Amino acid sequence: MTNHHQSTRGKPRVALVTCDRLAELDPDDRLVLAPLADRGVHTETVVWDDPAVDWAGYHLVVLRSPWDYALRRDEFVAWARTVPALVNPADVVAWNTDKRYLGELSVAGVPTVPTSWVAPGGSWTPPATDGEYVIKPAVSAGSQDTGRYDLADLEHRELAAAHVRRLSEAGRHTMVQPYLTAVDTAGETALLFLAGPGGLAFSHAIRKGPMLTGPDRGVEELYKAEEITARTATDDQLAVAEKVLAAVPGGAERLLYARVDLIPGPDGAPVLVELELTEPSLFIGYADGAPDRLADAILTHLRRPA
Repeated sequence: MTNHHQSTRGKPRVALVTCDRLAELDPDDRLVLAPLADRGVHTETVVWDDPAVDWAGYHLVVLRSPWDYALRRDEFVAWARTVPALVNPADVVAWNTDKRYLGELSVAGVPTVPTSWVAPGGSWTPPATDGEYVIKPAVSAGSQDTGRYDLADLEHRELAAAHVRRLSEAGRHTMVQPYLTAVDTAGETALLFLAGPGGLAFSHAIRKGPMLTGPDRGVEELYKAEEITARTATDDQLAVAEKVLAAVPGGAERLLYARVDLIPGPDGAPVLVELELTEPSLFIGYADGAPDRLADAILTHLRRPA
């Protein structure tokens, strides 16, 4: 735990939640520490599964980089339900940490990447058609256990089937999606929303370069390195993001932050790849004023009635 050595008397105490492999926070998240201190907020960096932590001792508990939860999701969700003043709230964490929420959003009219699902213990045979597909678990973080397969390649077909089998035998739900080739040129757009007095407001956008180069061969890191640049959001992207946020169970006005990840579909219109409400990188280092906007968002939540 990192204590910022200063008098805390009368100051709101905010826990920034991480995992033990990032005990000092992700460098991007550290950019909010000085703006919070300037606003009279005492922050502590806390590991989510540290049994010694008194979570009730904080005015606000902010999920940031607990990126080791994917293989312990049930434990993580149970922990979240015990934490007072958690943002985003525990019911949102439970809903958002299983990517089967994409099916619900699709039913609600949100344009999403077409997805088929393989239940634990189920089997999957690659379709007879060629084309590239992405295979990943429904519960994951940092692009772990995610691969890209060209079904015109016999070895890839075998590796894809083996990937699904590996996840299925491990008791995990598997997602199979067509690879959206526009990501190779346009990249992926992440739209960042932060809380304000009137609810979530758009803050900034970034571009992620293509990350999936081939079959999943495993990574030891918590997450795959990303190629990030600033980006200006288009009206079409913002319109899809607003539709996504309008479909969040319980209402998006409760949220501290949201990240909407979009890729152009085959017709060029943006489709949702992922809605990140639990522990998204917020990329506040890529937009002027974003660290201050996140600090203000945290203040907004601190001022809300319990």
